[in-house]
Order: sequence, then C-alpha cells, then structure tokens
Amino acid sequence: MHPAELPVRKRWLALAVLCVTVLVANLDSAVLNVALPTLVRDLNATASDLQWIVDSYIVVFAGSLLAAGSLADRIGRKRTLLTGLAVFAGGSAWAAFSGDIGALIAARAGMGIGGALMIPSTLSIISDMFRDPAERQRAIGRWGGTGGIGVALGPIIGGFLLARFWWGSVFLINVPIAMAGLLAAYWLVPDSKNPAAKAPDLAGAGLSMAGIGVVLWSIIEAPTRGWSSPLVIGAGAGGLAVLALFASWERITDHPMLNLSFFRQRPFSAAIPAVITLTFGLFGALFVLTQFLQLSLGLTALQAGIRLLPVAAAVIVVASASAVAVRAIGPKFTVAAGLALVAAGLWLISGAAVSTAFAGLAAGMVLLGTGAGLALPTATGSVVGSVPPTDSGVASAADTAAIHLGGALGVAVVGSLLATRYQDRMTGALSGRPLPATVKNSLGGALAAARALGPTGAPLIHLAKTAFISGMDLGLLTGAVVAVAGCLVTLICMPARSGRKVQSIGTGRGFPLRPRPSTPGRRHAGSPPSQNQRADLEAEHHDEHRGDQYVPHSGHPAGRQPALDDPAKHRE
Repeated sequence: MHPAELPVRKRWLALAVLCVTVLVANLDSAVLNVALPTLVRDLNATASDLQWIVDSYIVVFAGSLLAAGSLADRIGRKRTLLTGLAVFAGGSAWAAFSGDIGALIAARAGMGIGGALMIPSTLSIISDMFRDPAERQRAIGRWGGTGGIGVALGPIIGGFLLARFWWGSVFLINVPIAMAGLLAAYWLVPDSKNPAAKAPDLAGAGLSMAGIGVVLWSIIEAPTRGWSSPLVIGAGAGGLAVLALFASWERITDHPMLNLSFFRQRPFSAAIPAVITLTFGLFGALFVLTQFLQLSLGLTALQAGIRLLPVAAAVIVVASASAVAVRAIGPKFTVAAGLALVAAGLWLISGAAVSTAFAGLAAGMVLLGTGAGLALPTATGSVVGSVPPTDSGVASAADTAAIHLGGALGVAVVGSLLATRYQDRMTGALSGRPLPATVKNSLGGALAAARALGPTGAPLIHLAKTAFISGMDLGLLTGAVVAVAGCLVTLICMPARSGRKVQSIGTGRGFPLRPRPSTPGRRHAGSPPSQNQRADLEAEHHDEHRGDQYVPHSGHPAGRQPALDDPAKHRE
C-alpha cells in the first residue's frame, strides 16, 4: 500500500513519529547554544572554537544532505531514516565523552552525517503521505511546530542538565530520544522510494562540503588572522571557486545531486533564498543571545533557557497556524511578512546596551519567533510542493540544506562581526597592558580575569561588556539587513499563489482536475498573454501536472502508473 493510501489515523500517527526525528535534531541545536558559555569555562573554548563546534555539524550536514536525499529516494526513505537515527545517537554519545575541543568538533561532524540521513527523509515521507496541498501544508506546519518545541525545550533541558551534571550530558540526552524514535519509526512509518532514482552524486557531495567548509573557515578565522589576511582572502576565493565547480559539475553529470532545472520553477527558486536569509538571522541571533544572557546579564544556563521561551513559543504557535495565512494571503505574502517580522525583531534587539535588561529584548525576540514560524513552514511547503513526488527526497534535502546553510553563515558572519568589533575595542583600550590574550579574545576570558582582580576589575568588566554588546549589535543589524533583502526577493520573485488545482490522490489511475475559478486579472480567451502572464501560466502548468500520482514498487512497467501527464516532461 502506498503511503498516501494509508488510513488517515495511521498517516497522522506516522507524522507524529517523524516529528520526533525533527525534535531530537532541534533539541540538540538548542541545548548546545545554551551550553556555549559553559564550554568557554570548562574547555577554555575561544570564540572561533564555539563557532566551529556549532558549524562543524552544519557543514557536514548541509554538504551531504542532497546526496543523502538522493540516496533515500534510491534505497528507501524509511531505511535511510533509521540509519540516520542510529548514526546520530552514536555521534551524540561520542560528543558527550569527548575530552577536548578537537574531539568534540569531530564528534559534531559525525552527528552531521546522521542528521543528513534522517532529516530529508522525514520531509520526503510527509510529502509522499500527504498529497493534497492543503493537508500537506498542515502536516509541514506541525513538523515545523515540533522543531519549535525542540527550540523551546532545548535551553531549559540544557540549563537543567548543566546545573546538575557535566557539559557532556547535553549531548547524551539525544541518545534515548533518538533510539525511541528509531524503534517507533520501524513499526509505524511507511516506506517509499523512487525505483528510477539514480546513484548518489558523491563527487557533488564532496565538492559542496569542501566549498562550504572553506568559505566558512575564512569567515570564522578572519577576526583572528585579519580580514585582509592573504590566507583568509585566498581561502574565501578558493571556496567560492569550488562551489562554482560544484554548480558546473551538477550541470554535466548524468546523476546530479541537485537538479538545477528545479530553479526554473519560481516557487522553488524564490523559496530557497527566503529560507537562507531567514535562518541567517535566526541562527546568528540565538548564537549571540545565549552568550549575552549568561555572560553579560549574569544568568545561569537554566535562567537563560527560560528567557529564550518567547522565541520558541512564537515559533510553535505561529508555525502550526501558518497554513491559515497561506490560504488567506498566499505563500508570497506569508513568507514576505515573516521575513519582515524577523528583520524588525533583529533591529529591535540590535539596540541593546550595557544597561539593557531582558525586558528590553523580549519584544524583539517575540517578533523574531513569529516571523520564523510564519515564513519557514510556508517556504518549505513551496519547495517540496514544486517538484514531482519522485524527486521529493532531493527537494526536501535542498530545503533542509538551505536552512542549515543559512544558519551556518549566520553563526559565522554574526559571530565573526561580534569577535572583530570586540577585539578591536579591547585591543585599543588595553594597548600596552600586560593582560592574558583571552581577555582580548572573548568576553568569558575578560570576566574571568576581572574576577581574579577583585574590586579593581570592575572597569574591565564594563569595558568588556560594552565591547561585546557593540559587536553583538553590529551582527544582529547585519542579520536584519539580510532579512530585508530576502523579503524583497520574495516579493519580486515568488508567485502570489501556487496555482495548483489538482485533487488529492485517490487511486493510481490519474486524477481529474478541478475547474479553475476565474480570477481578477486573468486574460480573456483569445487574447495574447503578457510576459508576466506567460510566466504565471508556465508555473501553474508545472504545478498542475507535477505528478500527484504515486510510483509503486511493482506493477506498471518502469514503476510508473499511467496518469494525466508525465511529470518528467516538466522538470526541465
């Protein structure tokens, strides 16, 4: 039985299991954020160490996602999901008992492989189970809302663990959750695959991972080595060259990791940059806010976790209701509104000063979470819903890669701007004074040195906090500008409506089209379409014939059921 033909109750129960997978991944990221200041104290982590602890996972995750999505389409999405959960659990145990920064970064990279195998599989299975666009949007909204629950619970759970156990406990908590999800998925989640899928593009995966990794290295190391350093500039240029080679390879290989023709579909090509610009600001903000709450405001990890709830609560509530906004105003204006709210939230938070208390940040944090909850599930639905179901694994992987690529860039850029401003201010103010290098490199190091000085350390504390907050404000303001750019791209490029008028799946024999209602501005019969109308009609034509039929494991030759039209014709 195809997943879309399962009884309604079983489909929604399977969705609940898939949401556990998303929960464990988001829980890990949120728990890690609140643990960063503890790693500064216990492992003497520098600012660049913290960025690599976060981004080592993301680089491997984002770099191998598309190949993992292709692998899932080929060998089965359920099998790939189960493997990913097992690898993620093993990597988490390794991270928990790693004894130094280098081993922790390597363990995080191993966790990235597990995440890459399991996350795109969840979206692929959801897309396969829920073929009706409205039903799929509700399912993806709940999927996104579960991620919000992980964001909400992560800081609180992390703070609770750090108050009672060692720092490794924040990684060890992933193991029982991942194993429970593995067992539940084995019994409850249906399998699906594309029998015609080609072999994974390992060369493309290697090129994308290398390019992203080198570019991020240049950004993260720039504050320490200097933005004008030949090594930094050369690495950045080399990374971009590798990414250009990746794009060229994807055009010529007969089994591309990413089908670049997908970008000809406006719902796909406009949603990807929207996702990247949104997560750039969201991940970057969470990276610096957890440090601000603990190091500058002096809160414990648990207290800081509780104060991140406005972001998480807004994501949970709004993501679950995002489908309502899509029906009311369409995906274009839903995504654009979300990005505008993210920009407004980052702008408000960027006005923080040394005297700012948590209350001065709350409104901006609510706007940030509201915008993310509104835009992210909608953009995800646009990406996954714009390709044929047989390519849902690759599309899901592309969307998830965009989420984490934007997040990695956000952590790297916002964190590096913060570090550069902090080091410049501290170096200028403390020039010629015999203080440890850690004072000039991180707020945590400066606070530790000031505490050792006793009452005479108060001016150093004020100086360090002022420098840190100045850098944080610069990074967050940059995130706001990026979100505004994403909003403009969405308004210009994304179709106002998806144009899909296909009924949900009933049998495997083809599906009648609903009559298309007349809409304002639709041309009359016999009149030539304008250039914009032709583009809209092409997008609608693709959506209507995107193949809302399933590919069974056996039966019709080549695994394809006869339908109104073959979606392969419309991929190019």
